[in-house]
Amino acid sequence: MEMQDKKKILITGCGGMLGRAIYDVFKDHFELMATDIDLNEPWLKYLDVRDYSSVEKVLNEFKPDIILHLAALTDLEFQEKNPEEAYRTNTIGTENMVLLARKNGILLVYISTAGIFDGEKDLYNDYDVPNPLSHYGKSKYMGELCVKGNLDKYFVFRAGWMMGGGKKDKKFIYKILKQIKEGKKEIYAIENIYGTPTYTYDLARTIFEVIKTEYYGVYNCVCKGGRVSRYDVALEIINLLGLSDEIKIHKVFSDFFSASFFAPRPRSEAMIDLKLELRNMNKMRDWKECLKEYISNIKATGEI
Repeated sequence: MEMQDKKKILITGCGGMLGRAIYDVFKDHFELMATDIDLNEPWLKYLDVRDYSSVEKVLNEFKPDIILHLAALTDLEFQEKNPEEAYRTNTIGTENMVLLARKNGILLVYISTAGIFDGEKDLYNDYDVPNPLSHYGKSKYMGELCVKGNLDKYFVFRAGWMMGGGKKDKKFIYKILKQIKEGKKEIYAIENIYGTPTYTYDLARTIFEVIKTEYYGVYNCVCKGGRVSRYDVALEIINLLGLSDEIKIHKVFSDFFSASFFAPRPRSEAMIDLKLELRNMNKMRDWKECLKEYISNIKATGEI
């Protein structure tokens, strides 16, 4: 599929940390309608993917060639307490986009997650069978199944531990950076849970390149560098900031944070980009290189 400049893309959930990167990478090449329910940027328009009729109205007016579906709930604890909300947003919201994409002949791009795996393996490739543990993972996997079961042409990209959103980053890496900015001299990081960091801008650039092709299907899309723990990432952050002599990183097990993080999580949700490698399309860089770039960008904005 050859893509010409200024094709139309509707982006859902574009107010989050990945949305910022997607917007930056795509805005000069396509006519975008960037939407979210949280209008935290001047270029966002309101759209609730859970409301079928509202989405249909927007599609009829904008007439996109592609839907880039980012909208999702990502707070695991909230979703364990409120499973209906998980399925309403992550599954029904995705079903709405799928049904309308099929009805209107629109290419759908869906962002999935490493959280669909159960952690019984150390590393997961694109062809491993998901078995999610949490309501978050289950609701996202149901979204995947809906995409695959109803569309002939689609792309699914599975991301890992996301980094790159600055103040929009609600994840582990920014939490560590925030603790450092607040002057903490001791930081506790889990060593027995494993994953693979995913830099939002590398993910956005990979999506940009892959959707130009006709190699439809599911893709793991994480940084290179293998399986790491949150302790490994925290240690690298301290080293990059030159604070190894000032800040102590304590190794802890996952039960240390069990009161706050009670949703079931896989022992390992680390992935490898096997399919991207086999098709010679893997542009994802090593997570340490990406982390260095991310921290450099945050320092330049004065956030740390």
